Amino acid sequence: MANEGGFASAQITYQFDVGVLQGCLLRQGLRKSAGGRFVRPQPVGRAMGLGSSYNRWVNTAHQSLSNALSGSPVDASALWAELQKAAQELGFSQIGVTGVNLAEAEPGLEAWLAAGFHGSMNYMASHGLKRARPAELVPGTVRVITVRMDYLPGNVKSLSAETAWHSLERAQLGVVSVYARGRDYHKVMRGRLQKLQARMAAILGPFGHRVFTDSAPVMEAELAVRSGQGWRGKNTLVLQRDAGSFFFLGELFVDLALPLTEPVSDHCGSCRACMDVCPTQAIVAPYQLDARRCISYLTIEHAGPIPVEFRAAIGNRIYGCDDCQWACPWNKFAKRSVLPDFDARPALNEPELADLLAWDELTFLRMTEGSAIRRIGHARWIRNVALAAGNALAKPSLLSAAQRQALVQALQPWLVHPDLVVQEQVTWSLQQAA
Repeated sequence: MANEGGFASAQITYQFDVGVLQGCLLRQGLRKSAGGRFVRPQPVGRAMGLGSSYNRWVNTAHQSLSNALSGSPVDASALWAELQKAAQELGFSQIGVTGVNLAEAEPGLEAWLAAGFHGSMNYMASHGLKRARPAELVPGTVRVITVRMDYLPGNVKSLSAETAWHSLERAQLGVVSVYARGRDYHKVMRGRLQKLQARMAAILGPFGHRVFTDSAPVMEAELAVRSGQGWRGKNTLVLQRDAGSFFFLGELFVDLALPLTEPVSDHCGSCRACMDVCPTQAIVAPYQLDARRCISYLTIEHAGPIPVEFRAAIGNRIYGCDDCQWACPWNKFAKRSVLPDFDARPALNEPELADLLAWDELTFLRMTEGSAIRRIGHARWIRNVALAAGNALAKPSLLSAAQRQALVQALQPWLVHPDLVVQEQVTWSLQQAA
């Protein structure tokens, strides 16, 4: 181009302003296709006919941009303050940023899968190591913005470790994991993450992104720990000194080279309360969970008959289990949700098992509308409630005569359920009354 313009030499000198470059590269960087995945645009140098030397300049400039964002107290701090403000207004408790290199986590993931600890959750293995490689899951990703959102319901003021243990002793009641007593967190988190992205775009202009919350092969806990949301507890959950572990995690994959936030240190020490309290001893070693033994897996993910060896230990837990969380000392600092979405529904907050057994499928769908519970379906729900009823009948000293009779009568109609798993479970439960 220089020669064609009549210049005697093709040597060109140039300079660039980081502020202008920031505006260009943050907005252009990588385009997003209609399908929601990032796609790399044609290299700028090739598109302009300038060849690889110009592309090398662009790469150098992009690195200069990253350095400028990381080292500039004005630009980076102002942007971060704006993101924190937006996150707080949207109901998030904390926000962090991490990179996409999770290579150190890959051996642990492979070992966990090789041990079969994922049980029948075949989706955990079907994506291979893509789960640990964000840039392969969403090509073009250079940073992951992580968020957490507290979910203890604000409308149940008496909820605590003490009241949770008491509920487990009241055999005639069904206990639903706290996170599932309100609105489906997938819906809440996804919508608010999209709003956070829109707030960012208003500042930076359009950029490539994808939103996730427990909805794709993403190592959420690993990303959360690396971005400073907390540390990994021995029960494999993320723990935070000021908030315990009763919170949801979500991610925003972006093609922006944002500054990273620092991880925090581990504060579990020698404590093994979560391991000791687990009813089925699913935490087989510190930081190792065998999902096949976990009550949350058995009552939610597992579709077949619940293994007999775990039935008594499940007690009256009908959807999930919070024992390892209630036992954790750090959860005395757990925060109430600021969102009414996670308020506990009366029908799911310490319900009578006999009442739940009266739910036909239409009632189940109506009572679980907008709830995470709906995804397990009516048959699996009846299986779980019937199991809890059987465990209650096996302990006559915990029931009044009227409660015992009510459970037997509520179970009997399900003996002819078309699902053989339900039939087997109801038969077993009625046998406990003998």
